[in-house]
Formats: sequence, structure tokens, C-alpha cells
Amino acid sequence: MIDRLPDVAARLAPVFRAAGFTVEGVAEALGAEAGAALDRGEPEPARRSLPDAGSFRTLVRLFLLAESVSDAEATAAFDPVALDELLDAELLRRSGDGVAAGLDLRPHADDHGSWWVISDLDAGDGKDVDHVLGAGAASMSLARATVRRPVGTLLDLGAGCGVQTLHCSGHAAALTATDVSERANVLARATFAISGVEAEVLTGPWWKPVDGRRFDQVVCNPPFVPGPPAVEHVYRDSGLGGDGASALLVSTLPAFLTSGGVGQLLASWLITGADLEAAEEPGTGWATRPRAWVEEAIRAAGPDGLDAWVVQRDVADPALHVGTWLRDAGVDPASAAGRARSAEWLDFFAAHDVVGIGFGFVTLRRTSPGVAGTVVFEDLRQAIGDPLGPEIEAWLDRVAWLRGHDLLDEPLVAPPTTALERGYTGSDEGWRRIGGTLVRLDGPQWRHDLDELGESLLAGCRGHLPLSDLLGLLAVGHDREVGELTAAALPVVRDLVLHGLLVPRDATA
Repeated sequence: MIDRLPDVAARLAPVFRAAGFTVEGVAEALGAEAGAALDRGEPEPARRSLPDAGSFRTLVRLFLLAESVSDAEATAAFDPVALDELLDAELLRRSGDGVAAGLDLRPHADDHGSWWVISDLDAGDGKDVDHVLGAGAASMSLARATVRRPVGTLLDLGAGCGVQTLHCSGHAAALTATDVSERANVLARATFAISGVEAEVLTGPWWKPVDGRRFDQVVCNPPFVPGPPAVEHVYRDSGLGGDGASALLVSTLPAFLTSGGVGQLLASWLITGADLEAAEEPGTGWATRPRAWVEEAIRAAGPDGLDAWVVQRDVADPALHVGTWLRDAGVDPASAAGRARSAEWLDFFAAHDVVGIGFGFVTLRRTSPGVAGTVVFEDLRQAIGDPLGPEIEAWLDRVAWLRGHDLLDEPLVAPPTTALERGYTGSDEGWRRIGGTLVRLDGPQWRHDLDELGESLLAGCRGHLPLSDLLGLLAVGHDREVGELTAAALPVVRDLVLHGLLVPRDATA
């Protein structure tokens, strides 16, 4: 029975390490080309790179190449764990005259730890309702966006097989993982057991398992996929309909954070034609629904304030959204069943005036009583080479610094990662300047357009004079009223600080 899996898994780590069945061991044995082919779903190059015999070969064939092996090969590879125990715990299953993998088990690692993840096999002909995903793309995107500063208590809400908990085990002293699915929790316990990670595992929907508790950090990869109000797959569907799961979690999360605690989750939101038409500024209509959730979250924080950063990373039209998630569930959109499901989803979106589905990250930080928070909604669909986690950490620091300092009193510096691009167009008189853009060369590579006055102000930000003095000199030099210039400059400078294009002088010391 699968309930016995955690006890069996706890004895496998030394077996796998001795065989070299780790991220590093697999990469070294297969080589870059065969490893890349395996990641693309092309197993034959990897098979040709394996040694002729031995435990490593057997484990890779079982768990990475989805092949059957003989009883004798499996017995030798897992020794001293008995083959009957592995079959009884459903890690292996009978296949012809031998055995094959009954579950997905693969090495997993980041810069701070090396583990193994146990989840359900990715069936190509559709997934069961209680299918438990492994380390998928969404899960890894959240892991790369998570703040990694040391905390006392951390909650992984909707943990699935426990991937986020693994990644957080290096910076959190006490870990709690919850999920509505008992099967997911069994696999999470097995993942933690084989990986040597201690975590409290609780079963129940939403916040119920931790009702009345608060945590220093909350991470959540929820069933955020907007669609009709049904649960076809627990990992994907909340049953609330539309973007109900994201709305529920964002609006209630602050109640489970300690003072100064940070919550981070993946979220999706419906973008309607009415939202786009009603937007006061072009390009801001996408934030209508998440803005309402954050307003609810601020109320949930009670007397404390709330910092909120909502980042939109992608937008899909309804047809693309439906096709993507049908394929993810193993359903061919061109099949009869796929066409019927597509029609149901598209009818739902049409009835609700949905023209797009946004996807991104929500970061919330509970502040102290009486401290007003900072709320920002940003469209960040450009490619980012660096992990987003360090940028979110830095954003939270910048928000805190701005809250405690008067910008006018501060000497600011444009760091080496800030560059100025200038644009020109040809004319009868030669090149005519048409504008300038301030660009950050690292991280999200933020871009801000500047006029000539803005360029002159930034040229003076060398950490020698406070901003008020620079604005005074600029006003005299350009015959402008200093109060008017200051009022126009402060919001721009604040945004540049938030995006790391200007930094406090002390930050460069």
C-alpha cells in the first residue's frame, strides 16, 4: 500500500547516493548532450550514455527512461531494501517478467540542497483527478521567485509532493506543508523522508489545517488555473470557477502572516473587455481584479499595513489558455473529448466577457501597526535571465528604505548597472534627439523614459548632494519653479529607486 511509501523511502537515500543517482551524478554520467535530449523527452541518447551494468544504470532506466528491468537487476540496485517492500509501497510495479516504476522518482537540487522528488507518473492519456505533479514549470518558477532569507516558520500551502518545501528547507527553521489531497501528502512525506527534510504535513482545504496560526513566510502554488467551476484535476482546478482560487488566497493570506512576514504565490486573473475599457490609463486594465483582491488583503491585515507587489509575467488569450491546460492534463484538443471540453471552457469565458488570462506572482508583506504599506502592480512580460527571488528581496528592502527616509534629504547614486540610451532621428539639419531611456542592465532590465530635465537630474546623482539641492540647482539652471519641479520629480525618482536604477549612497559604499 502507498501509505507505507514514506517508511520505505526513508531508507533509499544512502542507496541512491552510493549508486550516484543524484542530479550531479546523472549530469556527469550522461553528459550535456544526452542530458539535454532527455529533458526534451528523447530518451535514446541518454540510454546510449549509460554504463553497461550496475545500480546506476538500473535506477536511470527505471525512473528516468521509463523502462522495465529484471527482478535481479532491481534487487541488486535497491539492496538492502527488499523488492517486495518496493512493490508493496507502489514505488515499483510488475511489468511483464520484471518491474517498472510505479511512481515518478527523480533527483532534484538547487544551489542550497540536493534531494529526490516522488510524484505520480505523467500518464500520456490523461491524468486522474487526484494526480500529483512533480517539479513542473510553474513549481520551478515559484521556487526561483521565492525570497530565501532566514525565517523561523514557513508554510507551504497546497504543497503537492513537497517541491516548494524542499527549496525552503535551507532557510526556514520549521516547515509546515498542507494539501487537500491525502495522496499528495503521502507523496510529500515520502519526498521529505528520502530527502532528509523534517516537515509537519497536514491535510485539509485552503487555510483550515492551520486556522489560527501565523507564519514568518508563506509560499503557495495553488490550483490557480481559471476555468469553469469544476474539479477535473486537484492540482489544477479549485472548483470555485474563474479566478476564484487566486482571489481567495490573495485576499486572506495576510491573516496568516506574522508582523513582517512575507507571503508569495502564483496567481492567475481574468481580464475582461469591461476592465480594459474602464481603465483610467492604457495598459492598466489587467490589474482590475488583483487590485480588488489586494484591497481585501489590506483589510485582512487589520491594524497592520501591507506591502504588495503584483507582477504580471504573461497573458494568454482564452483559446491558447484552454489548449495549454488540456494538453497539460493529457487531453488532445483535437479529440472528441478535447473539443467538448474546449467548448465548455470557451463558453464560460465568453459568458464572463473574458478576453485574456493573466499570470504572475503576488508578494505580500505584513508591516507593523500604523505603518502604511506600498502597493504596486507591474507588467513584467519581458524575458528575465536572472531568478526573480533576489529582485523581490531587493524590492522589499527598497520599499522599507523609502518608508524610513525622506528622498529630498538623501544623496542618491546611479549604480554601474544603470545606463542611459539616447534616441535620434535624421533631419535636414542632421541628427535630432527624440528622447532618452534609462535602462537597468541586470535583473528585470527595467526601462524608464526620461526628458532632458530628467537626464540632467540623474547626471547629478553621484552621492555628493541631497536630492533637494540637486533640484534647487536644476530649477535655477532651467529657470523653473523649484516647488513645481520637486513635485514632478519625486514620483519619478521614487519609481527609479523602487526599480534599482537609483540607490542610496550608503548602498554603494
